[in-house]
Amino acid sequence: MSDSGVRGIRGLRQGVRPVAVTAALVAVGVVMSACSLSGAPDDEGAEPTRSAGHLDAATAAALHAVEKATDRAGSARVSASSVMGGLLSMRTAGVLGWAGDPVGRLSITYTGGELADSMRALNSSSMEARLLPDAYYAKVGDKFAAQMHGKHWIKYDYDDLADLPGGSGTYLKDQLHNTAPIQPVRLLLASGDVRRAGTETVRGERTTHYSGTVTVAGLADSALKEQLVQAGISTETVDIWVNDRNLLVKKVERGELTSGRMVSTAYYSAYGVKTAVAAPEGGDTADFKDLLGNSEASSAPPG
Repeated sequence: MSDSGVRGIRGLRQGVRPVAVTAALVAVGVVMSACSLSGAPDDEGAEPTRSAGHLDAATAAALHAVEKATDRAGSARVSASSVMGGLLSMRTAGVLGWAGDPVGRLSITYTGGELADSMRALNSSSMEARLLPDAYYAKVGDKFAAQMHGKHWIKYDYDDLADLPGGSGTYLKDQLHNTAPIQPVRLLLASGDVRRAGTETVRGERTTHYSGTVTVAGLADSALKEQLVQAGISTETVDIWVNDRNLLVKKVERGELTSGRMVSTAYYSAYGVKTAVAAPEGGDTADFKDLLGNSEASSAPPG
């Protein structure tokens, strides 16, 4: 997730039930970045990603084959680790689906950083997240649930997120609403600076390794360029490992943010896995927008 997006969301902390509500939102943004989701609006029927520089025909064809195979697969298991400077580091595991409506179910464990310290203060070192077509749900610990009349889930409606200040909510909404792990492939295609780095065995699978450097200023793909500009990244290195079915097995992205170095690593497996995800019970769910409204009202000066 972008430093600018984090700052915009964390700006809501004043006068709001601050830590868990915003930290859970920021955390899932970091998770979606770590899993390298497409991060752009629904691109059904979009033109193939354009290259900013020279890319040999064989490599381009191989990467486009990965795009197509990923789209057909429809779902996968993911395990990831990410470090976002001094802000947050975490581990993630779960399933993501993109055949039709985007869905996901993730287990997130905070391992370090400022936001992790904030969550630990609420006796919460991990979180369950559920992504559905219209909203994202985050499960909070008992200590914070006590402040929400015993409710353990916060619902973040995507349309409500789009109303957050500074464009941070729209950026996050786009990230959450696109669940196919295609972005690293598109970054390599758009950069034009990619090479085949040999073959390797990754978690028991024989893979082909592709590596490249993305210089944001030179990207021809305006959507990808805008996403990285929002993330405060000027240069990023991308490595992917692809199996003989043209599916990602591993990806690593590295870059520099204003909060420090960004490194995200993800592994993908069990493509086509069942991804049934249901919303939590309504009686155990509080709405993000209502929490903000109630907190702002309670913190307003007396009239």
